[in-house]
Amino acid sequence: MGGVETTVVVVTWRGAGHITACLDAVAAQERPHRTLVIDNASDDGTAALLAAHPSRPRVVRLPRNTGYAGAMRIALSLVDTPLMAWLNDDAVPAPDWLAVLEDALGPAAAASARLDRPDGSIQSLGVRLTADGHGADATEAPAFGFCGGAALLRTNAVRTVGGVPGSFFCYYEDTDTAWRLRLAGHDIVTVPAARVTHGHGVSTRPGSPRFHRWNERNRLLTLLRCAPGAIALRELARFAAITAVLPLRRDVVDAPNFRVPLRCRVLAEVLVRLPGTLTARRAVTRRSTVPRRAVWRAWAR
Repeated sequence: MGGVETTVVVVTWRGAGHITACLDAVAAQERPHRTLVIDNASDDGTAALLAAHPSRPRVVRLPRNTGYAGAMRIALSLVDTPLMAWLNDDAVPAPDWLAVLEDALGPAAAASARLDRPDGSIQSLGVRLTADGHGADATEAPAFGFCGGAALLRTNAVRTVGGVPGSFFCYYEDTDTAWRLRLAGHDIVTVPAARVTHGHGVSTRPGSPRFHRWNERNRLLTLLRCAPGAIALRELARFAAITAVLPLRRDVVDAPNFRVPLRCRVLAEVLVRLPGTLTARRAVTRRSTVPRRAVWRAWAR
């Protein structure tokens, strides 16, 4: 492929401890590219490290933290190359990562890389869709969707299916985007040869109350936007029913997502967003060429 096809987008927030290693690896890519860093109002010295990095990436510093989803939505409006790569700031791609993804993309709208933990074990090849609508790490190919930690997407394909759900703040922005690409008839390929070492959750602390709040809320919003209506309503009702009976049970799992106040907050946030979510659902329907039920039957496990 001649010329620059891809803009590598790195979203960072308080990334002083790892952003340099990420940008060093991006700069070492074998394939020509542009680099765009969206800084979510970091206050830990990240800005100085970005300004001093020898690769001289384009940096857009936001006035407040918009989360990964919000920053990616802004990045999508700035990218002027046919392809855009999503890359976490705690990810260190192999030198051939981008070249392998570009060569493997073919006619697909997105390609998901292999993310490995620092010990070398596999973390993710993409996103799989569970029987209750969770987007979970896939460790076998093919995957339903791409993992936003390291993926390559066709810029215009993402724009034409409605862009990135910036209001999600964090988590499920990749699963939701993959849903809409599938519904619009696009393919998503899994590329295990494109390797990335990933710190995973350095900024968001998986298992924390905030993690569970975003995770549970955005799963329900994604289903309401993209899944068959019966599935979306079933999972929303199930979440509410479990929340209602938790105070009556003694064998409750000691985890934030089984704490009634957090679950009530999730339900409240979903209800507040319901009018806008239903408007988004109608827009997804207008752009779809594949029935929701067909995508669900093909990928939900």
